[in-house]
Formats: sequence, C-alpha cells, structure tokens
Amino acid sequence: MLMIDWRELLFYAFSAAALVQLFYYTWFFSRVAFFIKKEKPTQRQHPVSVVICARDEDENLARNLPGVLLQQYPSSKEVVVINDNSVDDSKFILQELKRTFKNLHIVELTQEAKLIAGKKYPLSIGIREANHEILLLTDADCVPSSEHWMQKMQEAYGEDTEIVLGYGGYHRKKGLLNKLIRFETFHTALQYLSYALAGIPYMGVGRNLSYRKDLFLRNKGFSSINHIPSGDDDLFINKLANKHNTAVVIDRDALTRSIPKTTWGSWLNQKSRHYTTAKYYKTLHKFLLGLYFIAQFLFYPLLGLALTFCNWQWVAGVAIIKLLPQAVILYKAMNKLDEKDLWPWFILLDMWMFFYYLFFFPALWKRPTKNWN
Repeated sequence: MLMIDWRELLFYAFSAAALVQLFYYTWFFSRVAFFIKKEKPTQRQHPVSVVICARDEDENLARNLPGVLLQQYPSSKEVVVINDNSVDDSKFILQELKRTFKNLHIVELTQEAKLIAGKKYPLSIGIREANHEILLLTDADCVPSSEHWMQKMQEAYGEDTEIVLGYGGYHRKKGLLNKLIRFETFHTALQYLSYALAGIPYMGVGRNLSYRKDLFLRNKGFSSINHIPSGDDDLFINKLANKHNTAVVIDRDALTRSIPKTTWGSWLNQKSRHYTTAKYYKTLHKFLLGLYFIAQFLFYPLLGLALTFCNWQWVAGVAIIKLLPQAVILYKAMNKLDEKDLWPWFILLDMWMFFYYLFFFPALWKRPTKNWN
C-alpha cells in the first residue's frame, strides 16, 4: 500500500486553496474588474423616489442630505426621509431643508413598532409613502459621489429589471483602521457585484440599492423576515433577486460614501451585527461563500507551512500563479470602484482577512441585536 508523505499532503492542500481562490478571481471577480457598461439604444427617464431612514442623525442630515436633494435629474424625483423617533434636532433640520427643497417629503414617526425589530418598519413606511415606482435607497450618513448618482442608478433599469445593485463605500481617512474598513467593504462588494454579474445575485447594501416599489408590495414587504432585526437589504435581495431581474451599476459617479467607524470596538460591533444574517442565505449562496472563505482563510497559513517543509520553488510557483492574476484583477476592480489607493497594500490586506475571519466567524451563530442605528 502506497503511503503519501505528509509533506505532499501539505503541498496539495496549499495548492487546492490557491486554485480555489484563482477560480473565484478569474471566473467571478474579473467580471467587476473588466466590467463594460452596455449602451442602450434609448435611455428612459424613470421618476425616482429616494428613501432614507434616520434616527438621531441631525449632523449627518445637515451634512449629507443636500447632496441627495441637489441631484441633477431631468425627470420627476423626490426624497423621502423617515425621521424615526429621533430625540435630537433632526426634525428642525429637516423642516429647514424643506423650505428650500420642495421635493423633500418628511415622514415623522413618534411610536415604535411592536414585534418588528430593526429598520424594517420605518423603511416600509417610507416605501409606502413614496410616490414613484423606482425606489433608490441610501442612509443618512451617506453622500452620493456625484450629482449624477440618481441618473446613473436609474439608467440600469430595463423592461425586466426589478433590482439594481450599487456600491456603497467609505470616505478615505488616515490610519490603518480606515484602510481595513474600506478593504473589507470593497472585498464584500467585489463578491456580491460579481456574483450578480454571473447571474447569481445574493445580496445588496442599503447604502446604495434600488428596486421597484411593486416588487416590494407584491412580496408583502419584509413580512417574511420581520422577526430578524437585520436583513432589510441583504436578506430581502437574497430572497427576491435572480439573474433575470437584477442589474449592476459600476460607475464612479454612481457610488455613495459613508463616514467610517473610528474605533475598533464600534467597527467590530457593526460587522458582527451585519454577519448575523448570513445563515439565512440560500444554500447555493452559503456554499459559494463558504468555499471561498475556507480557501482564503487557509491560504497564508498553508503558504507558511509549505514554504517551511516542502520544496520552496514549487510552493513559490503556485503562489505566483495565484497572486499575479489576483493583483491584476484587484487593481482593475479597485480602479472601477474608486479604491485604487488600497492596491499597493493588497497582499497585507489580503493577509489581514485571516484575522478578520477569526474575529467575525462566531457572529454567524450570534443572536442578532435589535437596534438598527
């Protein structure tokens, strides 16, 4: 009976992790890196309702809401802001903005919804109050990257399109934490945008997301996920998106930018809350995400062990075969999503993901918290 040396098994395991990642980068992630917008023979202008939920967001509303209200859009538009039981000066700031911007529609909520945790109740109210079929969702702490954000997002709608996914990034700041936050956000977007381009949409982010009001009403809103505090964006899209009804917008003028967390603790709490919804994804999505997670998690530990105990030339060769295409695809994708300043650090940031997964893996089984703000 032939015995396989443990060093061979180590090399095979490392090679498998590298090849799995290479497959994801070349088959999925390259779709974002080499994305080319398809020009439509005719561009239809759809009336758009921007929907924003806010709770104690007076500073963010004063800072960011004018960027939404000043969008250059020739068709009908409105901005619906749901002021959800705020106790700060949000009400007065909104009233002041209303004097200048007549297309601002303010919805004041003064009671909490019973048995519906999180953001779903105020968002549902805002959607029902919206006057237009095309809904464009963002957050109070977000600002569009340009005055053409609304135009670019609605251009993706075709006859069968019901959902449009965009990218919501974070502002550039000094420091390591900012780079880690932005890389993780980019890395997540690289996955959900590329999967959608491959015909397997699985999530969107509420910082930059659009769908039809009819889709929301026809499926009884968030009724099937009301018991889950989070998920008003990713679980809703996971349930209803398919390769026929979902489009993607990758355009520097169609991004939104948010204010990133400034402390490790606040960021860890935010990400832990977000990851509690992943266990509710469809089986195919969990399999694809899980396989990639395992390969990425194991790659650098196995690389270190293989370089120590195996033929280093063979190990280095496999690593280069994986890292070179990864470098090219990340450079192109980061440029598309206006995150190219992260590229010189991509190997270190890629290594960081090992520790990132260690921190957040337990959140997959954690009970969700009930606050959304």
